[in-house]
Amino acid sequence: MECVVQGIIETQHVEALEILLQGLCGVRKENIKVHELCLKSGPNLGSEASEVRLLCNLEQPEPTWTVRHVGGSMRGAGADQISVLVRTMVESKVSKNVLRLFYLLGYKLDHELLRVGFAFHFYRGAQITITVVSVGKMLKLHATDDSVPVTPGIQVVEVTAPASAENYNEVATAVSSFCEYLAPLLHLSKPGVTTGVVPTAAAAAASLMSFSGGNNNM
Repeated sequence: MECVVQGIIETQHVEALEILLQGLCGVRKENIKVHELCLKSGPNLGSEASEVRLLCNLEQPEPTWTVRHVGGSMRGAGADQISVLVRTMVESKVSKNVLRLFYLLGYKLDHELLRVGFAFHFYRGAQITITVVSVGKMLKLHATDDSVPVTPGIQVVEVTAPASAENYNEVATAVSSFCEYLAPLLHLSKPGVTTGVVPTAAAAAASLMSFSGGNNNM
């Protein structure tokens, strides 16, 4: 399982967000360049449609592949009372031939995305990962060098933390508490809940840039 919240930030304020995260997390950022392929099941795999995502990490000298399946989210009164989404998630490393395998199983390529940005991994009451990426779509099949922005001028921020049926409440609390520090720059909410950009983000970003001298050398 995992706890997750998402939000968006204008690209002009991303440097300020990076400075804030660097100070809060105390770890070096990790650059991200991920080719994401969304596959959907064909009719031969049952009446219930399923979806898997194949992620190829292009930042590695030898690109590495991961298969990720996101299941249903927790429902009910307990889920409604917490500010993060709790959902099932299975992820594992796979070989570079995995795409051919899924094609043979009857999956079809639905769409491709390229996610470029950075991430911070740290522990703050839970093992938290924050990613800040620009999202592009491919103009041609697998043409990662020819992607075009899906949302020009906007980047996607996601905060995730692994959880279990026994500790998701504690993990959700840890994620929510950390997200409060980011409130001056962006709204974070459950995936699918559109909150838009923070009206006062420009002033908060200017303050952060002034305080830091506008330099981020990490």
